[in-house]
Amino acid sequence: MSGGAVPGPDGLARCPWGLEAESKEDYRVYHDTEWGRPVHGDDALFERMCLEAFQSGLSWLTILRRREGFRAAFAGFSVAKVAAFTEADAERLLADPGIIRNRAKITAALGNARVAAEWAPGELDALIWSYAPDPAGRRAPRTAADVPATTPESIALAKDLKKRGFRFVGPTTAYAMMQACGLVNDHLADCHAR
Repeated sequence: MSGGAVPGPDGLARCPWGLEAESKEDYRVYHDTEWGRPVHGDDALFERMCLEAFQSGLSWLTILRRREGFRAAFAGFSVAKVAAFTEADAERLLADPGIIRNRAKITAALGNARVAAEWAPGELDALIWSYAPDPAGRRAPRTAADVPATTPESIALAKDLKKRGFRFVGPTTAYAMMQACGLVNDHLADCHAR
């Protein structure tokens, strides 16, 4: 999809992915109410980091439809609670049909929580937001083709997170998190949510 925003049934112009045929309602709600809105707080950002990592190689719709299952399985994405998960918890997660049962991604989520739990409250938030580019230096994308998969900031954020011990946070995953958490506004120029 490389065109501009498209009108939905309600007449509002949206980014094309927000109206994908198989999942109009799921994507529309996420697009209109959450994606690109600023997210703060260590637990909230940890959740987005985990969900973006679990999405790697899959459809975002798969993650959206299992989000409540993820929240239940991962103790609401409380950094402190997930950091305390044991090997028995990891095995429980591997058997949970309400989430994506990928050992490497589960292990990364638990390890990332342990890293973040060693930091002072607000430190994860501050680190991630320190990589938000100056919005004045970014033109609004006109088409989906204008939206990058990575940026210098996402590459630097991924490198910094990896250096600190985080896993499953490559530049593309880092950029998807930056988009989802409002560090960048990649709603198309004529999208109503911009």
